[in-house]
Amino acid sequence: MDGVIVDTEPVHSYAFHQHFKNLGIDVSDAVYATLLGKSTKNVYQSLKEKFRLDADIQTLIDQKRAIFNDAFDHKPDLFLIDGVEDLIKNLYSNGMQLIVASSSSKQTIDRVFKRFNLYPYFTDIVSGEDFPKSKPDPEIFLHAASLSKAPKENCLVIEDSSNGVKAAKAAGIFCIGYDSIHSKMQDLSEADMVIREFSELNFEQIRDLK
Repeated sequence: MDGVIVDTEPVHSYAFHQHFKNLGIDVSDAVYATLLGKSTKNVYQSLKEKFRLDADIQTLIDQKRAIFNDAFDHKPDLFLIDGVEDLIKNLYSNGMQLIVASSSSKQTIDRVFKRFNLYPYFTDIVSGEDFPKSKPDPEIFLHAASLSKAPKENCLVIEDSSNGVKAAKAAGIFCIGYDSIHSKMQDLSEADMVIREFSELNFEQIRDLK
């Protein structure tokens, strides 16, 4: 979802960095880039160990989430990624099943889906908070594929992060890498194909990929 359907990354980045400041830790851009695509729980598990933070994981998650929710609710310039709404409607109208498999929490997914009225188009929502490991672990995509009406070999993943692409390929699922201006410092080289605009995709093109 983040970086593919909606660009909440600037809001997440603001919330994370504000929280890092509150915690008194210095997280470099290089370190932050390695955290993209991971669940908030796994982010703070890594940071708690690296910076020897005293607070428990759930407290850290709740503190960051409060900052994020406040910013999300008051940020007027939050939009869907260019072209993605047309693609979603095109795939849906042609009978393609759509599933979200996001590292975001259920609460964040719900906020985005309600704000942009996306629920009618998706049959299932899978959140990374339900899995012990984050991408690049493939479990979230294996679970999403198990919810598909089609066999796994007919599924595909659209991802904009290195960890997401690695997870999709580890799950044995065809992966389209979305190389956007928001995908900074992300390696999409393992993807089966890479696009830079959602206008490059439609139902017929996806149907004929294999």
